[in-house]
Amino acid sequence: MYLSVRPTQQSAARASRSWLLTFLGFTTFGFLNFEYRYLDNLARGLHHTFAMRLFEEMTGAYVGLLLFPLVVWAIRRARIRRDNWWVTVPFNILAMCLFSVAATTGMSVARRLLAPLFGLGKYDYGNMQYRYPMEFAQHVLLFWFAVGAIYTFDSYREARDRQLASADLEARLAEAQLQNLQLQLQPHFLFNALNTISSVMYDDVRRADTMLAQLSDLLRRTLQTGHSQEVPLQEELALVKSYIAIMEERFGDDLQVEFAVDPHVVRALVPQLILQPLVENSMRHARNPQTPKLILCIAATQENSELLLRVQDNGPGMPVHASDHVVKGIGLSNTEQRLRSLYGASQQMLLENADGLRVTIRLPLHTEPVST
Repeated sequence: MYLSVRPTQQSAARASRSWLLTFLGFTTFGFLNFEYRYLDNLARGLHHTFAMRLFEEMTGAYVGLLLFPLVVWAIRRARIRRDNWWVTVPFNILAMCLFSVAATTGMSVARRLLAPLFGLGKYDYGNMQYRYPMEFAQHVLLFWFAVGAIYTFDSYREARDRQLASADLEARLAEAQLQNLQLQLQPHFLFNALNTISSVMYDDVRRADTMLAQLSDLLRRTLQTGHSQEVPLQEELALVKSYIAIMEERFGDDLQVEFAVDPHVVRALVPQLILQPLVENSMRHARNPQTPKLILCIAATQENSELLLRVQDNGPGMPVHASDHVVKGIGLSNTEQRLRSLYGASQQMLLENADGLRVTIRLPLHTEPVST
């Protein structure tokens, strides 16, 4: 059983990571600016400016961080495209100017308020008439860098969301296809079981009554699994034994079924109703005048990391075309499609005429559900 994380939790986790990275980015930007300013002071012979330069650049970085959500909102609100650039470009320029004024004003206020608290004395930011255009030159570069970064991030997120949506759609389509194949198999074996009961109802009421009880048990087992695509092998064996019990009432001593199941694989997961179509196919096609007694062998073993399921009968085998391809009916064809949909290239279904028909299925040996 898979553990799933709620979409709201996933969104909250993504948002937290994004803002953490944003905080680290602004912090890094502040330290790099500090390194540039402080080393410039040392190069000019100005000493004892470490604390002041660090204070100035970090307050500048964190004022920018506080304004960043508004910048992101403005940039996303007026995303520049070919069909709207004459409206969105002026809007972005206006947002850039407002950001620069707000950032410069914010730095001035923050530094004047915080400098005494850090023991740096009264802070003098100089003549603001010149500070605004001076900071504007740097803010132009920062704003358009933010535009490029946000556009890149949004494009990546949109591509990822499309990919996830496409994968989810493919999974839902695959699940729908599997459900359809499964639903085709259920009435198929039910009708055959009812026909079998009908064939003995007027000749032997007791046997017909016994077969109805066995069919009830078979349907109960099928309904218990619901729409699960995979069930433990032991449950699948119990279901096929219920089906065989009905057929044994019909054929009596003419039917002999042998089981060779490795006890180490009974908890392995297999597709629901994977064995019943194989058994039914043998019962329909393997009995003939030359082989009045039908012998079936149902085996399950482990081979390396694979589970091998095998159904062998003693009938004449399956007819083949000139191309040496075995002719497959509805049950076998649906079984093959289900295997391919569930396991892709990790499965194999092999039909061989070898002293009867031998059907071998190879599956990945696993006890947890596979994703479709």
